[in-house]
Amino acid sequence: MGYTAKWLEIEEKEKFNKFIIEHPKGHSMQLWEWGEIKKKTGWKPWRMVLERNGMVVAAATVLERRMPIIGAPIFYAPRGPVLDVSDEVVFDGLLEAVRKLAVKRGAILLKIDPDVSFNVIELKDYLESRKFKLLDRGKDFEGVQPRYVFRLDIAPDEETLLANMNQKTRYNIRLATKKGVTVRKGNKEDLQAFYEVLRETTERDNFLVRSYSYFEDLYDTLVQAGFAELFVAEYNGQIVSGTLAFITGKKAWYIYGASSNSHRKVMPNYLIQWEMIRWAKANDCTLYDFRGVSGDISEDNPLYGLYRFKKGFNGEFTQFIGEWDLVYRPIMYSVWKIAEKLYSGKLKKILAIFRKK
Repeated sequence: MGYTAKWLEIEEKEKFNKFIIEHPKGHSMQLWEWGEIKKKTGWKPWRMVLERNGMVVAAATVLERRMPIIGAPIFYAPRGPVLDVSDEVVFDGLLEAVRKLAVKRGAILLKIDPDVSFNVIELKDYLESRKFKLLDRGKDFEGVQPRYVFRLDIAPDEETLLANMNQKTRYNIRLATKKGVTVRKGNKEDLQAFYEVLRETTERDNFLVRSYSYFEDLYDTLVQAGFAELFVAEYNGQIVSGTLAFITGKKAWYIYGASSNSHRKVMPNYLIQWEMIRWAKANDCTLYDFRGVSGDISEDNPLYGLYRFKKGFNGEFTQFIGEWDLVYRPIMYSVWKIAEKLYSGKLKKILAIFRKK
């Protein structure tokens, strides 16, 4: 039975999103809207579907970016493609459609990092058989997307979810409420205050932050379309914590978190996570993703505190199958890898400067 590959225009956005939303492996970063956000940061989005008898059986948002100096573009399908990864015929059809576009565009590679556990050995075998290369990005946050996350099954009722949490986590949620911390959905007027707290967080924890305009784009594109929500925690009339969560179908993701240096003892971060979980449940989600942690869970790891915080909610430590490159132009790929290492080294130096301040 034959399959037809189609590259879509804006008129077919609804059909594309419907498949992403309803598919078990659908992800916010495969939505049409995510491509629009990335377009403003220098990427060109392509959306494709594979159809059989008029029914969509696979889909992908493929982002294209031309690399400086090198001159050639790379392709990246964040947390994609979206399909039944056990169906090799469908997977082959999708890859062939992307390959043809890559030839036209002169792309060096296709990078994927599917929302699939590393336990799915069949997918690993398939990708290797199709000449994909697995990248060793280390155990912290070296990859494009986190390879290690915490995920919580939120199908049980709220009382059960609370009962299953670590005692200290449950205590801190209640303490925040007792101390007068309140959590609400934020509006566009709260975005600047959220961003200021986020900058405070990045300076304290030594990592970089995107520009304010990027968060405006996230709000205007995703929140307004119902694919994200801004939350703020207030204490004595002051925003002391904030988060941005994504939602697609039955899944929700904690994407950005910010906490002020002030009033940390009233535990706003615990209460805001609990309220996001309740929000996700109210929107019929069954999975809540706390996003990244380090794969090195030893207590002497500087990132252990993040692991301990997320573990307290009783989520499952999850390792994804990782980041894979399908190379179209081997010589240019070698040049790309050298350039990537140089860029990575430069970035580490920038981070080192921030840590000294």
